[in-house]
Amino acid sequence: MPAHTPRTAPELLYIHDPMCSWCWAFRPAFTALRGQLPAELVLRKVVGGLAADTDQPMPEEMRAKLKGIWRTIQEVVPGTRFNFAFWEDCTPRRSTYDACRAVLAARRLSPRHEDLMIEAIQRAYYLEARNPSDVDTLIELASGIGLDRAGFAAELSGDAVEARLREELAFARSPPFRGFPSLAVHARGRLYPVDVDYLDAEPMRRRIEAILAAVG
Repeated sequence: MPAHTPRTAPELLYIHDPMCSWCWAFRPAFTALRGQLPAELVLRKVVGGLAADTDQPMPEEMRAKLKGIWRTIQEVVPGTRFNFAFWEDCTPRRSTYDACRAVLAARRLSPRHEDLMIEAIQRAYYLEARNPSDVDTLIELASGIGLDRAGFAAELSGDAVEARLREELAFARSPPFRGFPSLAVHARGRLYPVDVDYLDAEPMRRRIEAILAAVG
């Protein structure tokens, strides 16, 4: 089913990338929001593909920029943790598509493992100084959350996951989405943006309920 295909039930669309540091910072507020969503609202996550495939080591200027973003996030979203040893212990690459494929592969194998895979990638990257740009790391993470190693590896490199990735990337780059993370309610064939709040789920909940009330 195409990512933009209308459904009967209203949806909350979450546009994210598992290796997006702002998505990691948003995780606590988003978790709180999920616990407050109306029963009739279906949550659907769409991977955004922050950085395309590459085998090249990340240039030093980009490393410095990303380390600076991590420090900014710690100031803006207190309590967000980062393990800066990643920059010394790993060989960073500006590449997140395989991490996105891993989320899609987990979803295909077992929908309940989608969230587990996202969290495993985030914890590996931000807390454990492991590199989710590496396929071997992703396979280890999948095994760690209970997915079959060989089955996951086959899905990760398969045509179905690749086709779904391209579809979701295209959708995530369409209006009204503005980078990662982004939220929107999809109801009656229209998309209604919801401003992301990194510190408080309440404004997002009120906006979602107002949208649902307006569209009936």
